[in-house]
Amino acid sequence: MAESKQKNAFQKLKDGLDDKEEQLAIISLFVRLGVVVWSGFIVSLNYIELPGYSNEPKDITFPASLLTAAISTFGIEASRKNGSKTDDKVAKEQGMVQTIRVITPIKIEGAEVVNPKQKQ
Repeated sequence: MAESKQKNAFQKLKDGLDDKEEQLAIISLFVRLGVVVWSGFIVSLNYIELPGYSNEPKDITFPASLLTAAISTFGIEASRKNGSKTDDKVAKEQGMVQTIRVITPIKIEGAEVVNPKQKQ
């Protein structure tokens, strides 16, 4: 009788994926997820107080750049606090900006006055 060996997760994954490219894509996904988890943990350690762990500010530039790069491979981009001037210039050139002029005391220009008591 042939003994059936218990397969580990990698062997099951390899049997399920016949194509080498699919196998590499799955491995790539797990590596990227590992980098996101590791770098997110390192960056988070800088802001969390743990007993027995020094709370000195540390240089987290490298893990933060890895986190940003790894997250961007999943199609997620970090938002900026204030937009750059080039973005504003492009938005104005493409007509994506609307200027609203408010005069105090408030005066609405270019709008019809509708009497609410009149029935239409």
